[in-house]
Amino acid sequence: MKNILVPTDFSATARNAARYALQLAEQSGAPKVIFYNAYQAPLMVDPMVPAVQLLNEENLKADSKEALGKFALSLKAFSPVGCELDTYCEYALLNNGLDEVCKATNSGLIVMGITGGGILAEKLIGSNTLAVAKHSEVPVIIVPANSRFTRIEEVMLLSDFDKADKSIPVGRVRAIIEETKAKLYVLNVEEELDEYGVTYPSNVLGESYAVHTVLKDLNPEYHFVRSNHYMKAIDDFVLEHHIDLIITIPKKHSFFESLFIQSHTKMLAFHSHTPLMVTHR
Repeated sequence: MKNILVPTDFSATARNAARYALQLAEQSGAPKVIFYNAYQAPLMVDPMVPAVQLLNEENLKADSKEALGKFALSLKAFSPVGCELDTYCEYALLNNGLDEVCKATNSGLIVMGITGGGILAEKLIGSNTLAVAKHSEVPVIIVPANSRFTRIEEVMLLSDFDKADKSIPVGRVRAIIEETKAKLYVLNVEEELDEYGVTYPSNVLGESYAVHTVLKDLNPEYHFVRSNHYMKAIDDFVLEHHIDLIITIPKKHSFFESLFIQSHTKMLAFHSHTPLMVTHR
């Protein structure tokens, strides 16, 4: 297991994600958890004065280091034996992904918080989380604000069985399963039959063999659900099978993108109690 990177803006949501990462490190054997802060110079525009004031970058860096040090110290009690805590800060934008930071810190997983609440500071980390999950090549675990760590024993992979042999990042799915020793479920949700009893399951039928082939050594349990209410089907499955982590693979114009574009109360990432791991091929 490589290190775990935890971006933070020092909000309650980010703190909750940090505690989750520390407990995950204990289960998975991660050698180090790194708290990361991307600081920027805030623009302060006075409408009466046509000038933009920028804070000194060295002062910003010093403030970031100090805040990270206090943040790490406040979480030291939750650090598992044998897991080192470290900090890393830089002058950067967070929403362009964190691949370079992960390389510099030897991190193989990013853990971030998200919230749908009305607190401005926490909404900021939430929007950044979505951008990081979309752009980072390193897997990102999104921890809902109301989620608490439970030992990962049941993992659900959402799959539409479309070009499975090319779209499923088998190595990354295998890594989380092997590190946590969890049971893997593969869930496919198809729309219900229409009024004429006609459906178009060509993707499922044509790709089923490919999915079984690429995942066979992980011994997953396959489930197929027909429902016109995708979110409810997922929620019901999570509750019935006591799922501790959901894995989703984003695609262009996929459910993942619509999930984060639409603003409704049942959005999985914002309101699920179950952490969501976003991983790319």
